[in-house]
Amino acid sequence: MRDKVIEYFNNHRAEIEELVLEITDRLVRQRTVNAGKDRLSEFPYLEVPGQERLAADVVAEYFERWGIPFEIHEGAPGRANIIGNLSSGSPVLMMGCHLDVVPPGEGWDSDPWVVTRREGLLVGRGVLDNKGPLASSMAAAWILKESGVSLNGTFQIAGIASEEFREPGEQDPGIEYLLDEKLIAPDMAVIPDIGENMKMIDIAEKGRAVFKIVTSGRQAHGSTPERGINAVNMLARVLTALEELDLPHEVHPVLGSPSMNLGVVRGGEAANTVPAKCEALVDVRFVPGQSTAGLIELFRATAEQAISGYSGEGVGVEVTVDTSTEPHAIDAALPLVKAVQSSVAEVLGFEPEPFGIGGGTFAKSFNLGGIPAVGFGPGADDQFHVVNEHIEVKELVDFSLVAALMACDLLT
Repeated sequence: MRDKVIEYFNNHRAEIEELVLEITDRLVRQRTVNAGKDRLSEFPYLEVPGQERLAADVVAEYFERWGIPFEIHEGAPGRANIIGNLSSGSPVLMMGCHLDVVPPGEGWDSDPWVVTRREGLLVGRGVLDNKGPLASSMAAAWILKESGVSLNGTFQIAGIASEEFREPGEQDPGIEYLLDEKLIAPDMAVIPDIGENMKMIDIAEKGRAVFKIVTSGRQAHGSTPERGINAVNMLARVLTALEELDLPHEVHPVLGSPSMNLGVVRGGEAANTVPAKCEALVDVRFVPGQSTAGLIELFRATAEQAISGYSGEGVGVEVTVDTSTEPHAIDAALPLVKAVQSSVAEVLGFEPEPFGIGGGTFAKSFNLGGIPAVGFGPGADDQFHVVNEHIEVKELVDFSLVAALMACDLLT
């Protein structure tokens, strides 16, 4: 099977390249910017955040033309997910890409909504994150179909909504909706959304918890601070204690140690007023063996000890969890990881190394749901969310062959 795929690819590389470029350009032209509802006025071309249905309809055109069965599921009006299936049965290998993009920002050298080709690169919003890799994944299905290989399982291509931003308090219309409603249930997944030029395989991701810390004091006039209790000073003590805290953990072989970042501090009304309230948001990225529940217990005890010298009615500190996800890690010896490595070795001559990240991809949702998934794909990791986002044409085309060979290894 692999020989047939490689032979077809080598004989039709120029055609495949044009296909990848065409699909990428058509997807980029769909302005699927995902931002909060309170920002919609900044993007007059949007009716709803993301509006991924525009991109899903483009993907559907190709699936219809190629005879690949597909389904479109909207987790919210206009927030579409498209799932295409080449062949049928188990096991199911999914290529999971997202349809939404971040706002383009200012300072582009060209129109961010039209793919520009220059010096072997494609430039445009989403060429890396994540529409170019989606085009390559679709091309992989085309290669498998046209080369005439027979799969013992399903090669599934997914265009998923709502990766870049999620409206607080609302149901995720993308991956969580699909999993919760049992609209997808792959046996394994590859998420081409990490960059690293196909040299690394994301097999582990740290957990993330954002803690909201609120100190309550007593307001007074700034000329008589002794009559009040300064909530900003209280929070300063809490934050100092947290900074000095050694988070109990075992160093993970891939993810290493946890990290903590103070991202937001808000407090006070005026320089001549003793503030009664102050709050902070602290972002903690943690490793297997730690948990959100354990961290919040530690944070609460530390915070209360830090302000133990303050007393009075209503005076105190509250620590709550704003958002959280748990860490995950899979075995680097799994067939999924080995298939990625062997396919890259055959196409590019090197074997990508397993590693872990502090951020998160769709792989987390799959792994926490018991579905082995890795982050792996083309492009440079410094091109995410930047002006003049770009990716090498060759990488996108090579990735289509790598993905097709992975399917040969895992679905035979």
